[in-house]
Amino acid sequence: MTYTQTGDPTIKEHVQAWRQLDVDQQLALFWFIYKEMGKAITPAAPGASTVSPEIAEGLFNQVKELSHEEQLQVQRDLINKVDTQLSRQYGSLGETTKLLFWYRLSQGMDNGTIIPIPDDYQLPSQAKSLLDRIKNLAFEQQITLFRDYVAPMGAEAKAGAGL
Repeated sequence: MTYTQTGDPTIKEHVQAWRQLDVDQQLALFWFIYKEMGKAITPAAPGASTVSPEIAEGLFNQVKELSHEEQLQVQRDLINKVDTQLSRQYGSLGETTKLLFWYRLSQGMDNGTIIPIPDDYQLPSQAKSLLDRIKNLAFEQQITLFRDYVAPMGAEAKAGAGL
């Protein structure tokens, strides 16, 4: 699994802070970013993929068919780099396709096909502070941050039919 991370120390600091949150807080932060900043970020996600969007859509559709609890577990597994078939499929995607996949998950949460964040959920103060800092980044830095965050997720693809 190869990915390129930026040398920008601000982005590195934000990614590290994000990864220090527990898994569910990381997922919630992604959701709040989508809800609060989606109008600015979402146009970049679908157009950013250098691979056919059908690849991200295919993985999204596999997740969509699962129960809500299984959907949540898949997302946790991706963050924790658990070796599952879906995590290996995700791990074999390019960086921008991974970003598109998470964008599709956020859309699915918005329309109810993917397990949503509870309506009364409040971001813990550490995650809220990070969200506020992310909002203040330039658009290009935000996209780089999201790519650097999602790129190393998932498990290594296996040689042969083991994906």
